[in-house]
Amino acid sequence: MELCVALDLPSAEENLALAQSLKHYNIWMKVGFRAYIRDGKSFIEALKKINPDFKIFLDLKLYDIPNTMADAAEEIAKLGVDMFNIHASAGSVAMKTVMERLSTYKNRPLVLAVTALTSFDEANFRKVYEKSIDEKAEQFAKMSYENGLDGVVCSTFESRAIKNATSQQFLTLCPGIRPFGEDAGDQQRVATLELAAKEGVDYPVVGRPIYRDADPQKKVEQLLKVISTF
Repeated sequence: MELCVALDLPSAEENLALAQSLKHYNIWMKVGFRAYIRDGKSFIEALKKINPDFKIFLDLKLYDIPNTMADAAEEIAKLGVDMFNIHASAGSVAMKTVMERLSTYKNRPLVLAVTALTSFDEANFRKVYEKSIDEKAEQFAKMSYENGLDGVVCSTFESRAIKNATSQQFLTLCPGIRPFGEDAGDQQRVATLELAAKEGVDYPVVGRPIYRDADPQKKVEQLLKVISTF
């Protein structure tokens, strides 16, 4: 299990200050939609200057026609990030096209597919996908696995079933982690760090419980200590 810290603060300066305070730790940094649109490529470069060993997950959730997604995937690969994601609901052709395009890159980033956003509850998910979260997440995961992706973004509650339906090496990255039962905020399907470990989560994503803490560095140390016991 590897900790992924969400850089979701209101400004580049605040996010970089957080990264600076955590530069000595072996962790992932998640750069989300807002941060990338606002701060762009230069923000990723600034993170790498703080710590060249930071692993960066670019969380843009690509969703478009297959060729456009593949074009975007190539541009992402050129940024030097370590992982990015697409929407599984873009379909098999889009997945295959993205992975074929990236196959020419010697050190391509990991590619994950978003199954069901953790902001969905069961009722609202059914309105869109006409199936349960568990059923559709597993279906999307199988599709992603069959088309050569490295893993999926899901909630902790789907992680174990997804690995059982695909491979134990198929990665699961799980947002909505509230390490010690903190407030769920705008997430519907949240889990503790202990449950994430039990369910085989590879990358627990923690944001607010870290950056809203009075001492983010101490909180990360606490999380890494807990992770080391699993």
